[in-house]
Amino acid sequence: MENPTFEESLQELEKIVSQLEQGDVPLESALDAFKHGMELSKHCQETLTKAEETLTKMMSEANEEIAFERNEEA
Repeated sequence: MENPTFEESLQELEKIVSQLEQGDVPLESALDAFKHGMELSKHCQETLTKAEETLTKMMSEANEEIAFERNEEA
């Protein structure tokens, strides 16, 4: 998957988490899955941040009240 959607990335991340939680994954496979999961998590977070910025800009341009709270922990 070259450019997965947010939903595709999230679904794949959930699958990886489920596999790792079962605990019957060989160590090297678990490490590879964990690394891939971290990449998917980063992609999802970036997508959400861009969406929030877009919505904030759109609402600001329309002179609407902005109800988003920025999470600076990322």
